[in-house]
Amino acid sequence: MHNILSEQNKKMKYGNLVIEKKEYVVLKRFMNLSGYYKDDTLRKSVQKLVGELETAIILDASEMYNDVIRFNTHVTISSKNGWHKKFKLVMPTDSDIKNNKISILTPMGAAVIGYSEGDSINWEFPSGEQKLTIEKVEQENLHMNINMVL
Repeated sequence: MHNILSEQNKKMKYGNLVIEKKEYVVLKRFMNLSGYYKDDTLRKSVQKLVGELETAIILDASEMYNDVIRFNTHVTISSKNGWHKKFKLVMPTDSDIKNNKISILTPMGAAVIGYSEGDSINWEFPSGEQKLTIEKVEQENLHMNINMVL
């Protein structure tokens, strides 16, 4: 058990997910719908996120670390085999795959929120699981207006 915990702390800079308070409220509302998600991969990703939210560090907007992935953050991730992707994490209504805007309600979106620059996550590809590294986190400082969302 001890090895699992220390292993997890090594791959996560802050030990747990870091989520801004208002975004946490919105995430919890989305997660409550997870039983209705038809896509198996998405449902599994959302269930994993629900588990991680249980131990998440919840901060006020003014306390948020600049290197943490949140709504409207630009993220660059890579794998050891050379796979590389840059995208913006957005609300489901702003999703636009062609323009690399990935919804929080996609397996990739649910997998990265709350992680920080330098963290690693295990990701399930059709060819099997791979370790992805979050190389770069860029804030747009266009954080969501919670009243607009719900």
